[in-house]
Amino acid sequence: MESAPIECRYPHPGWVEQDAGEIWRAQMDAARRVVAQAHGGAGSMVGLGLTNQRETTIVWERKTGRPVAPAIVWQCRRTADFCNQLASSPKAAEITRKTGLVIDAYFSGSKIQWILAHVPDARSRALDGELLFGTVDTWLVWKLTNGAVHVTDYSNASRTLLMDLGTGEWDAELLDTFGVPRAMLPRIVSSSTVVGVAAGEHLGAEIPIAGIAGDQQAALFGQACFRAGLSKNTYGTGCFALLHTGSHRPVSKNRLLATRAASVDGPQFAIEGAIFIAGAAVQWLRDKLGIIQTAAESGELAGSVDNTGGVYFVPALVGLGAPHWDSAARGMLTGITAATGRAEVARAALESIAYQTRELVEAMEADGGAQLRELRVDGGAAASDFLMQFQADILGKPIVRPVDAETTALGAAYLAGLATGFFKSLEDLERFWRAERTYEPRMGAGQREELFAGWKKAVARCKYTG
Repeated sequence: MESAPIECRYPHPGWVEQDAGEIWRAQMDAARRVVAQAHGGAGSMVGLGLTNQRETTIVWERKTGRPVAPAIVWQCRRTADFCNQLASSPKAAEITRKTGLVIDAYFSGSKIQWILAHVPDARSRALDGELLFGTVDTWLVWKLTNGAVHVTDYSNASRTLLMDLGTGEWDAELLDTFGVPRAMLPRIVSSSTVVGVAAGEHLGAEIPIAGIAGDQQAALFGQACFRAGLSKNTYGTGCFALLHTGSHRPVSKNRLLATRAASVDGPQFAIEGAIFIAGAAVQWLRDKLGIIQTAAESGELAGSVDNTGGVYFVPALVGLGAPHWDSAARGMLTGITAATGRAEVARAALESIAYQTRELVEAMEADGGAQLRELRVDGGAAASDFLMQFQADILGKPIVRPVDAETTALGAAYLAGLATGFFKSLEDLERFWRAERTYEPRMGAGQREELFAGWKKAVARCKYTG
């Protein structure tokens, strides 16, 4: 497993950007290190899979490959006013019906619209076919194939507010609403199929590109959640809980999202809840407050006290995601007294991740009409024993951590392996999945509900009421 850091830039409050060129270089750096460690090198590889930040938006020149603007990251809120106006319009219900999404700055459609409106000549050039759009998967495939292939998969396309969730096609009315020319859009393909070949100059040999999935759908696949009723939660920068619904297209009554799941044969669906700030709250403690030196230290510090002393941290640093969808909400520390110290604040930050996850799970259960038996977990913060035990306590359900917690990358590998015949069936993959540890609830029901009631009061205080 190899990784390379990518810098996020915050040019204005609520804005989040990355350099698309830096994304490409970082991926190549990490991929080349993986290839160098492989027995037989690049020539031994039967295929590669890609997984990515889903809604992050890149627009570049078809001829040169030069991005015309910084990549607008999924967390960015610069288009919130546009989305709020659209959400209040007569078009809103039909947009949600077609896409399965709420209208929010989170998704790619309004980000593309912003770039075309604010970069000189971008709209006219896009209409002429000179500019291309892609989420990070599309950008990397285009770069790997030296501009020969411009595609995305259904799981990523379903996060743009531009695809009809049922048909799996770009929708003319949605494109018109967001002012996005069809000429700049990638072709939509299956998550598990050979779409092209990575040029030999990049990784040392020509390698088929055989799997593409958005990060959360890839994690669902990597957790062997192939059938309706199985669920997972990924604890990363944000937090994303998905419940597989099989071939049934879900309709949420609790402001969750209907989305395409990564699949091999035929359309598969999932219902999803998205939390904008999870592990990023710990990064904020480290980088902005300086109360910890490393992310791992947060669990040790949190575990050094028995409770927060009534402190709650609502990490609405870029607004609140599901099920609130309040882009104007802002973060809040509440319940602070003279006794509050670093440990209480660190504990409140970690507890906030678990509280937000409970909100998602309750909404999922209400939509699905059934109780989750267990929640499979992955992502960087899933390594925290403190957080996982508190998550089990506040949910009142077992939390199951697999042996391989890097299930996002694993899902991309599974999809590529199936497309190339390296893996023969989903049943083969199910046999690979193994639990490393199960966290059983220890907290009494009374304490659980009292703590969660305090959380809900804290959330209500940070919401926009103007």
